[in-house]
Amino acid sequence: MKIDVYDTYATSKNGNIMHFDVFIPNGENGDKAFQYAKIWLSDIGQNADDLDQARCRFCHSEMANPEIEREIKAQGYYILQMEGCPNAIR
Repeated sequence: MKIDVYDTYATSKNGNIMHFDVFIPNGENGDKAFQYAKIWLSDIGQNADDLDQARCRFCHSEMANPEIEREIKAQGYYILQMEGCPNAIR
């Protein structure tokens, strides 16, 4: 499955920057990535209303690995947690 990657930054409740990528199926509208980012922020207890769409930008397209493909098929998106996220990749 080919996916589109949206590079996203949000400010956490404690003022730290959270950097994460939103993966969605290739060709979907970028507004979907922004909405999924807001859903995920709400799910982890952050204020999704503070997310600015300008901070959720298309980065590139790539082929998804099987685990990510399963998640996207199940919920429509996948979040890759990076700096400042609760389960950041080390």
